[in-house]
Amino acid sequence: MERVAAKTFEDLVVWKKAHEFVLAMYRHTASFPKHEIYGLTIQMRRAAISIPANIAEGFKKRSKLDKARFMNIAQGSIEECRYYLILSKDLGYVDTRGLMDALEEVSRLLESYTKSILASVS
Repeated sequence: MERVAAKTFEDLVVWKKAHEFVLAMYRHTASFPKHEIYGLTIQMRRAAISIPANIAEGFKKRSKLDKARFMNIAQGSIEECRYYLILSKDLGYVDTRGLMDALEEVSRLLESYTKSILASVS
């Protein structure tokens, strides 16, 4: 199967999965208690949004090191989301199994994408 180069960040499987994760995060945090609207809810959404946003921003960077830096920022946001999911589960706000699975998939895809960027010829 021949791989076709992505023309926009929207062509990237990792971006698509990260965007789906954001949508799922919004759905899940919608049921959080009202007193969390300016606390955990906004933090979780901000961290989730950072993942596909950094993938998108890094996509057009010219050097592979610049691209990899943005992917690393996205990976940091994945870990931030991982903690928030642990916290929200421990607080009894939501069942996080599906979100954790989706986050793990995004993490694996992002790791693979970053390795391919660094291995490519400039």
